[in-house]
Amino acid sequence: MTLGRTLAVALVGLAAHVVDVEAHLAPSLPAFTLVGLPDASLAEARDRVRAAVTSSGLAWPNRRITVNLSPATLPKSGSAFDLAIAVATLAGAGLVDADRVHGLVHVGELGLDGRLRPVRGVLPAVAAAVAAGHARVVVPAGNVAEARLVPGARVVGATTLAEVAAGYGADVPVPDLPPVDGLVSGTARTARDLDLADVLGQEDARHALEVAAAGGHHLLMVGPPGTGKTMLASRLPGLLPDLDERAAVEVTSVHSIAGTFDPGAGLLTRPPFEDPHHTATPASVVGGGSGVPRPGAASRAHRGVLFLDEAPEFTTAVLQTLRQPLEHGELVLHRAAGAARYPARFQLVLAANPCPCGRAVGKGLDCTCRSEQRRRYFARLSGPLLDRVDLQVELPPTRPGGAAGDATAVVARRVTDARAAQAERLAGTPWRTNADVPGSWLRERLGSDRAVVSDLDRALERGTLSLRGVDRVVRVAWTLADLDGRASPSRADVGRALLLRTRGHGA
Repeated sequence: MTLGRTLAVALVGLAAHVVDVEAHLAPSLPAFTLVGLPDASLAEARDRVRAAVTSSGLAWPNRRITVNLSPATLPKSGSAFDLAIAVATLAGAGLVDADRVHGLVHVGELGLDGRLRPVRGVLPAVAAAVAAGHARVVVPAGNVAEARLVPGARVVGATTLAEVAAGYGADVPVPDLPPVDGLVSGTARTARDLDLADVLGQEDARHALEVAAAGGHHLLMVGPPGTGKTMLASRLPGLLPDLDERAAVEVTSVHSIAGTFDPGAGLLTRPPFEDPHHTATPASVVGGGSGVPRPGAASRAHRGVLFLDEAPEFTTAVLQTLRQPLEHGELVLHRAAGAARYPARFQLVLAANPCPCGRAVGKGLDCTCRSEQRRRYFARLSGPLLDRVDLQVELPPTRPGGAAGDATAVVARRVTDARAAQAERLAGTPWRTNADVPGSWLRERLGSDRAVVSDLDRALERGTLSLRGVDRVVRVAWTLADLDGRASPSRADVGRALLLRTRGHGA
């Protein structure tokens, strides 16, 4: 009986766990058994590994092979275990040096011809290995650029299984084959090249967009078609500051798992932008899939912007699933194979027409919608969802001769200054922006003068605001003060924040 051991990495959501891969070879009838809670794609590794080994010119051991993936209680999925299973099996058979493969991490999928194919999630996998004290990692050549983004990792790239085996002392020729290209099914969108100066007029909406960027607030824009709602939303990422190193690694890890990361450009340092179509399913927006679920648009928008154009046209199921990430900044997706957690701290931007036909402006004389159609249309944006949106503004029809406002670079500098004021005030706390801070914490710093919040008290008494709404108005008031360079908000700031909260109807 012989035993070969090496390491691999299991991804459950964004969490990565180092896995011991043990191959036990016993003198018995030839068989190959894989244990340790593998899913269907991982169970198929038996056939891929056997074909890859024989295609590489190595002798397949005709013994009873049992491969254990430990810890056995951890769900494991995907084809990234192929290389580790093959190396452990060859070590158990004595075809490679067992001591040299012990303690090394192997990540990669095997083709039937023995070539190594890139896999998703290499960045969080290598980061977990380095954090666990295993800096030496072997990955497919197509994943080398991504793996080397992890500080402290000693990455070795390989094109074929024969190349890996020869590196561990196997007597096998190494074929000269081209590497398989990296696995990228799309690219993360950042909308960095769009300039806010392209939007003519709409001063109130432009100001609301600046406030949203400065404080990290969610935004709803209501207006007829052609008023610039989509143009404004697509320019919000350009106002946001660059991601710091920790956020960049987190965002890049999500896109690595989703397959939308191109490692040739390095870490994602700009806030991402996601704008799913209104026909999108809940699984495509919040994440899903068989086995361990993969991230959806909400997680891909982490630390960036999630834009829902024609928001009332989205299904109720999609809109209601956004309440959890809006409140907690993460998504917890439960499936039969286990639960996966993905970060989802995005800025939500909703755009909506005032009615189904979009012409209910002013007295609505040109509107062809019946009153119940209008109510039913906008009622799709439920009260609990809108209660979590700090800024709600109405856009009037575009008028000829609208003036261009400040360019993106000018507004971004004001946003950066406001964010710096927040960083100084929130130093030593777990919060980054005003939108993250509990309302009670900010109210305590308003002082004892009730005149500052007297407008909020009246709105609460009238039922215009909920208690959550009061907290969100206070957050916006602090952002307005930060933009104006004041140490704390005044009653005027609270009044302006209330107008921004209630579309001008709740002051």
